[in-house]
Amino acid sequence: MPRLCQTDGLSEDQSEILKAVRQFVDEQIIPVAQELEHADEYPTEIIEGLKELGVFGLTIPEEFGGLGESLLTYALVVEEIARGWMSVSGVINTHFIVAYMLLQHGTPEQKEKYLPRMATGEVRGAFSMSEPGLGSDVSAVSTKATRADDGSYSITGQKMWLTNGATSTLVAVLTKTDEGSESVYKNMTTFLVEKEAGFGETAQGVTVPGKIDKMGYKGVETTELILEGHRIAADQVLGGEPGKGFFQMMDGVEVGRVNVAARACGLAWRGFELAIAYAQQRKTFGKPIAEHQAVLFRLAEMATKVEVAHTMMVKAARLKDTGQRMDVEAGMAKMVASEYANEVVEDSFRIHGGYGYSKEYEIERLMREVKFMLIGEGTSDIQKMIIGRSLLKDYKLR
Repeated sequence: MPRLCQTDGLSEDQSEILKAVRQFVDEQIIPVAQELEHADEYPTEIIEGLKELGVFGLTIPEEFGGLGESLLTYALVVEEIARGWMSVSGVINTHFIVAYMLLQHGTPEQKEKYLPRMATGEVRGAFSMSEPGLGSDVSAVSTKATRADDGSYSITGQKMWLTNGATSTLVAVLTKTDEGSESVYKNMTTFLVEKEAGFGETAQGVTVPGKIDKMGYKGVETTELILEGHRIAADQVLGGEPGKGFFQMMDGVEVGRVNVAARACGLAWRGFELAIAYAQQRKTFGKPIAEHQAVLFRLAEMATKVEVAHTMMVKAARLKDTGQRMDVEAGMAKMVASEYANEVVEDSFRIHGGYGYSKEYEIERLMREVKFMLIGEGTSDIQKMIIGRSLLKDYKLR
């Protein structure tokens, strides 16, 4: 049995879930991924299959109709799915983040209202923090929610880079509320915005203009979200109390970074699989290229990077499951996994030679998809800032 990406200490249930997902990926995703990706076609049948497997409710507690599994289980499932087609893992990522935020910060009423339908995939979640001029500077959020005399709010602003922007029906939106705090971070609020699936005006004052055309990460749509005087009740404030949005979003981003690390691990894993298979089939100078030392050494380095990334991702997920703060570990896992994934996929591309540049070969798709790992949920430079600042606190001279 191949030894890469094995995880020690899994329960029987976890092992069975991963076995079922891996079979689904091999049989239902990998055979059609190339065609769907090149056509930029939404993977409807794949998503329906994942619903039947219970993936949309994987981490939602059983009391709300989910499977009640851990972040580790979810991360390993994401790794498996991304190995088949990274875009599909993106479909469930933002849904998972919104479900996680509801679990951790939602009111009892909000949990009862949304989680059972999120577990079945009937309600699909999207996560909206970024804006056109925002980047990683979350403190500069300009989308504003203004409180009316009756206690409701009116939201106006433009959000950017919504994965599942069209197919989602529930969007966690970070806004500025200016509730009087001196800290900009305590003047932000997360709203649970309901809308219809589709493009155009999907709710009163809510418009999804269209799909952003991307280099990779195709199939799943990425959109803008324009809010113009969207009226929303106070009971749609996540947690029921304004001013906590920044901290709620950062909690969601932590698990999102584990997710992106898992996606990068899946891409690296697949890149290695393609390379080692091709290297045993392609012959030059009378022997398979895998027997040439230059290629053999490259394969050894690739496998080592795949294993390091997987191990760090697993550690971060397990730490988050304990309830401990793990911004450093999530940042390290995300940075290492995304950088190594890029290196592994590029090495696989080099091993494929001219065929790697052809759209007939899967590695061409991976080359475009893996670039998103470098910027999703914060660039490596942002991760280094988070890690470095925390290390200075831990190792401060006494």
